[in-house]
Amino acid sequence: MRRLLETMRRLRAPDGCPWDQEQTHESLRPHLLEEAAEAVDAIASGDPRRMADELGDVLLQIAFHAVIAQEDGRFGYEDIESAIVEKLVRRHPHVFGEVQVDGVAGVLRNWDAIKAAEHEAAGAPRSAADAVPRSLPALRRAAELDRALGWEPDQGIAGQPLERAVAAGDAAAFGEALLCLAQLARRAGVDPELALRDTLERRCEGLT
Repeated sequence: MRRLLETMRRLRAPDGCPWDQEQTHESLRPHLLEEAAEAVDAIASGDPRRMADELGDVLLQIAFHAVIAQEDGRFGYEDIESAIVEKLVRRHPHVFGEVQVDGVAGVLRNWDAIKAAEHEAAGAPRSAADAVPRSLPALRRAAELDRALGWEPDQGIAGQPLERAVAAGDAAAFGEALLCLAQLARRAGVDPELALRDTLERRCEGLT
C-alpha cells in the first residue's frame, strides 16, 4: 500500500499527470462505481488474474481519495485503515468479545443493532431507509431496503408481476413489479442484482 500511495502522490505532484492533478472526491465518484462493478464482473468470471487486476483498480480508488484528503488536511490513508479495523472489531463482539450468537442470523442482528447505535451515538440518527446507500444498483437497493424495512411484497403483484406490469403499460407498474421480484428473490436467498447480471452474461455468451 505504501508504494501505491507514493505513486499516487507522484501523479498528483506539480510535475505529475494533468488528469490526476485535477481530480476531486466528487469527480471520482463515477469511477469508483465503475471499478466496483468491473470487480464484481471479474469475480463472476472466476479468472484469478482478472480478479487481481480489477480489485487493484478498486484499491486505486481508495488510494486516490486518501491522497486527495491528505492534501486537504482532512484525513489520510492511516485514518481509513484505522476506521475500518476499529469498526470490524466493534461489530464482531462474538469474535473479539464475549457475545454469543446463534449463527449467521445472530451475527446480522448484532451488526444492524451496533450500526444503529453508532449512528445514534454520533448524534446523527437516521432512518433504516437512509442507511441504505442511494448509489447502489436499483435491484440491490430494493433488496437491502426490503431487508431493512421489512416491506411486505405487494400481494396484488406477487402472483403475476409481469402480466400486471405489461397490462398497465407504465413505468410505475414495471417499477412495482421489479421491486416485488427483488423482494421475493431476497427472501429466497437470491441476490437479485447478481441473478440478473449472471443471466445477462449467460445470454451474451457467444455473441459478437
